[in-house]
Amino acid sequence: MTADGDETTRERTPWGQIARDGLWDNNVVLAQMLALCPLLAVTGTATNGLGLGLASLVVMVASGLLVSSLRGLITPQVRIPVFVLIIATLVTLVDLAMNAWLHDLHKVLGLFIPLIVTNCAILGRAESFASRNRVAPAVFDGLMMGIGFTLVLMTLGALREIIGSGTLFANASLLLGETMGFLEMTLIPDYRGFLLMILPPGGFLALGFLLAGQRLLKRFRLPIGRGAAKTSAASR
Repeated sequence: MTADGDETTRERTPWGQIARDGLWDNNVVLAQMLALCPLLAVTGTATNGLGLGLASLVVMVASGLLVSSLRGLITPQVRIPVFVLIIATLVTLVDLAMNAWLHDLHKVLGLFIPLIVTNCAILGRAESFASRNRVAPAVFDGLMMGIGFTLVLMTLGALREIIGSGTLFANASLLLGETMGFLEMTLIPDYRGFLLMILPPGGFLALGFLLAGQRLLKRFRLPIGRGAAKTSAASR
């Protein structure tokens, strides 16, 4: 392909659409309903959600980079095993790094770090996007998908933690390092807590409210968009 062709392809990359898909329209949890097992298991606090989200984000970005870089060398017949091998290698590196530098958080998250390998969202993006696009869009897609997943993990964890114990980012300095101590807050002093929200059933309830909220926001946005489109068409 010529330099002009590369430039044309670069200009046509839908960066905005990639960002919207990762953060909202095709969010790993809110739209695809994937990774629900770790989502519900570790989001007892916002700190745990942030830790697992950042670990998943690193794997998503790195897998997008490697899969896109090697897409010309990977034959279609073996692409899935190779993608799984790449993701498993990256997860192992992240697991070892967290065990070395964030040992307390590693102990809390436990088995759910290695289980990132089984996250269908990561393999799905490698197959459907990274293996078919250039490096820059593939990395950006992994970044947006990872940020979207992390935001949902933190939001769910924060919701359960605030209602359950009246705190936010509890033990952040212990689990994420002393530099993250500024995140720790007590929002409701002398709060006795609501144990149900911290237990597994609370995860299902909080996720249900989160999904319902997203559906309501989408429903209220649609009439506005259609009205604006009709007004624009009429003015023309």
